[in-house]
Amino acid sequence: MLRIGENGAGKTELMYSANMSYSQIQKYLKFLIAQGLIHKVEVGNPSVTYVVTEKGHGLRKSIELVLEVLNFNQLDENK
Repeated sequence: MLRIGENGAGKTELMYSANMSYSQIQKYLKFLIAQGLIHKVEVGNPSVTYVVTEKGHGLRKSIELVLEVLNFNQLDENK
């Protein structure tokens, strides 16, 4: 969700891109907003866009770094 919302995304786009149900999206958006990782921007009535915050970008980069390190460790173990 953090990658999808980098440039802003609506709830439907997030839901389909992340392959989640409506109830899952509701739950995770509420959590991400509460943690300050995503910001809800009202762009009209009733249009809403969700945009990743600087804190969210930092978390996404950290997660990608950890995944990269773990992937390299798996490759080293297979040698």
